[in-house]
Amino acid sequence: MNNKKYIKLILKTKLADFSNIKGFMILRPYGYKIWENIKNILNKMLIKTKHQNVYFPLLIPKKLFFIESNHIKNFSKECAIVTHSKFLIKNNKIIVDPSSKLKEELIIRPTSETIIWNTYKKWIQSYRDLPILINQWSNVVRLELKNKIFIRNSEFFLQEGHTAHKNKKEAFKEIKNIKRIYKKLIKYYLSIPYISGLKSNNQKFSGAESTYSFESLTNNGKCLQLATIHFLAKNFSKAFNVTFTNKKGIKKYVWSTSWGVSTRLIGAIIMIHSDKNGLILPPKISPIHIVIIPIIKNKKYIKKINIIVKKLKIILKKLNIKYDNNLSKTPGYKFYKYENKGVPIRITIGKKEINKKIIEITRRDNFKKYLFKINNKLYKKISNILKNIQNNIYKIAKKKMKQNTFIINNYKTFKNTIKKKGGFIISNWDNKKSTELKIKNDTKATIRCIINKKIKGKCIYTGNKSYKKVVFGKSY
Repeated sequence: MNNKKYIKLILKTKLADFSNIKGFMILRPYGYKIWENIKNILNKMLIKTKHQNVYFPLLIPKKLFFIESNHIKNFSKECAIVTHSKFLIKNNKIIVDPSSKLKEELIIRPTSETIIWNTYKKWIQSYRDLPILINQWSNVVRLELKNKIFIRNSEFFLQEGHTAHKNKKEAFKEIKNIKRIYKKLIKYYLSIPYISGLKSNNQKFSGAESTYSFESLTNNGKCLQLATIHFLAKNFSKAFNVTFTNKKGIKKYVWSTSWGVSTRLIGAIIMIHSDKNGLILPPKISPIHIVIIPIIKNKKYIKKINIIVKKLKIILKKLNIKYDNNLSKTPGYKFYKYENKGVPIRITIGKKEINKKIIEITRRDNFKKYLFKINNKLYKKISNILKNIQNNIYKIAKKKMKQNTFIINNYKTFKNTIKKKGGFIISNWDNKKSTELKIKNDTKATIRCIINKKIKGKCIYTGNKSYKKVVFGKSY
C-alpha cells in the first residue's frame, strides 16, 4: 500500500484526520474506539499482573531531563520546549510577553522516565517499597521532520510502563512477563505476526542497558516496530540517586525497566491487514462486529426486518451490532462502506430471508457466505466465524511475512533484495557499530533486532567472523 492509498483509506474510513498543525492528528470516533479496545485489552492484562495506573505531568523541568546524559541523545532533536507563560496582543498581532519568561524552561513530555525517577526518589526508601509496578496511558510529543499518520506522528497516544526492583533477577522477571503480555496482545488480539529480539546498541532506547523489540512487516515490505521493552539496569537510579535499604541495612541502587506500545499499532493493522477493498479489522478490536443491512425498501417488509433485527440483537447481545436502516442509501453503497471500514461480518435480510426465516452472512476477510436459521444456536455459529476470521487474517499475514523473509549471505544479493523487495533480511553481522552505519548509509536498511547470538558465520558486509544473526530491513 503506497502512501496516497494509505492516507486515503484513513480519511475515507474516518479513523483520523489532519489538524492544522503538522504531525498532530485528530483521532476520530472510529479510530479512537479501536485504540480504546486495544487499551482495555492491554489494561486488563496489566492489572491482572498487579500493575497500577498512574498519571504524571505533561511538562518536565529541563534540568530533570538532562540528568541522565545518555537519555537526552535521541530526544534532543525532537523536544518541544515551553519558554514563556503569557502572550500579548499589540497592533492586532500576538507576541510573546518578554516579562513572562520562565525561570526554568519546560520540556513537553517525549517520554516519562526522568520525571518518574525524580519522584521515585521520594517514594523509595526501603526494600519494603519495592517492587513498584506502574503504568501510564498518556500522550507524548516528539517533533518529527517526516510525519506519517499513526506510524510516525509528532504527537501520539502511548502506553508506558515504569517499574522499580530490588535486584536484577526481579527486573528480568518483569521483562519476561511484559514480553508474554505483548506477545499475546500482538498475536492473539491484533492477529499480527512478528519477529522479536534485542536491538543493537546503536538502535536501543536512550538510557537503556538493552532494548527488546517486536518487529512486523507491512504489505509493501517495510518494517514497523510494534512494541519495545527496555532494561534500564541502574542507569536512572544512579542518575537520580534513588536507593533503598535492603534487609541487611545496606543501601543499594534500584533496578528498573520501562516498556510501551502506542497508536502506531493502528497503523500496523491498516498496513498489514488491508486489501483492495479497504480495512480488515481483527474482530477482537473491531468497534463493530456485525453490520445488518436490509436489501429491500418496501415499508411492509422493513417492519418485518425490524422485528427480526430486534430478535437478532437479543440473541447476539454480547456482540457489537450496527443496524443500517438508512433507506436513502442503496444496499450496494452500504456493502462498500462497511467493507471499506473492515467490519468483520455483514448480515443481509431481504424478502427471501424473511420468507425462509434465515439470514445471509458474509465474511469480510474472504467474502464467504453462509445461510443460517434464526435460533439460539446462532450466537455460537457467529462467534465461531469471528474466531475463524481472527485466525485467518493472522495466517494470511504470517504467510506474507514468510514469503518476504530472506536469509542472505551475499552483500550484492542483500542490496538488490532491499532495493527491489524490501522485507526482512536475516544475515550475520560482526557486532560493530561502524559496519551497521555503513550498511545503513549504503542501503537505508537498519538492524531491526538481533535474533541469535550463537550462530557462527561471516558478516554480510565485512566478511569478518560473526556470532550474531540479525534482521535487517527498511523502516518508516
